This record gives sequence, C-alpha cells and structure tokens, in this order.
Amino acid sequence: MSAEASTENAEQFFSIRRHGENMVVTVSGEIEHLPSNVIEAAAQFVLSPLKENPPTNVIVDLERVNYFTSEFISFLLRCHVIVKKHAGELVLAGVTDRIRELLRQTALDTLWAIYDNKAEALNALSGSD
Repeated sequence: MSAEASTENAEQFFSIRRHGENMVVTVSGEIEHLPSNVIEAAAQFVLSPLKENPPTNVIVDLERVNYFTSEFISFLLRCHVIVKKHAGELVLAGVTDRIRELLRQTALDTLWAIYDNKAEALNALSGSD
C-alpha cells in the first residue's frame, strides 16, 4: 500500500470525533499489523486537524488495540507535543494490560493519564457526564 493510498484510507485506522473542546481519536485494531510507512501516512489524518484546529484535550481510545509498535508511540508523542503547545492534555483510554505494561516500562504512563474507557476520560476532562 502506498503512502498516498493509506492517507486516503486513514479512516479505516483512525476515527476522529469532537466533543466540545475535546477530540476523541479512536484507533482501529488494524494498526497492529501495519508497516511503519503506512502508520506514518495514516497518522497525518490525525495530526493535520490537531495543528489546524487544536482541541483543548485529546483522548486516544485504544479499546480495540492489543499492542502497538515504536512507530505508534512516536505518533502519540507527536500528538502530545502539539496538544501541550496549546496547554491541553493528551490521555489514553481503553488500554489493555499488555499496553499498560509497555507504557510502564517506557515510563510513558507518567506522561499520560490512563482511563478505563472513553466515557470515563471524557467525563474527567469535561467535568460532565
């Protein structure tokens, strides 16, 4: 799959929804099997709106993901930098035990708040139900 084709099909890997000032990025389990160049191209689908119309906070919903590669961690860090530039927070939701352990081993669990699910994260960030 070429980078151009993967960018055009990015919606099969990422879903973006705005909830007021919060953006929820839902990640497909397909991300686990993608080569790094395809992850990079698909990530532009998320990074572009973060730069053009920055939300206050970003929730990355990983409920459908069992593991990810260093390329995906790089993507998360780039999102984090963009959100922090606008004084926002990036948080993770729906993290499996396997991913939680990876985050612990890399100390990234100290960088991002981790919530059991998207609803809990939205509630915490927006202060409403």
